[in-house]
Amino acid sequence: MLRELRKRRGLSQEALAHEAELERNYVSLLELGRNSASVKTIFKLAPALGVPVAEFMGMVEAKANERATPKSRSKR
Repeated sequence: MLRELRKRRGLSQEALAHEAELERNYVSLLELGRNSASVKTIFKLAPALGVPVAEFMGMVEAKANERATPKSRSKR
């Protein structure tokens, strides 16, 4: 989700990191799902991505719920 929003804005990881006052490596880890964004980080990323904070938090929550929900396996 973060990568999609970043690319939609035409930003590199480095440019997003600069705008959000974060490290580029941290942005990469967030995109890969290896780190979770804190509320403070969300408040930095949302404006840098041009997304209202509440909308961005909703996207983050939806993504977290998607990961937490076990995928059903079809039986053959």
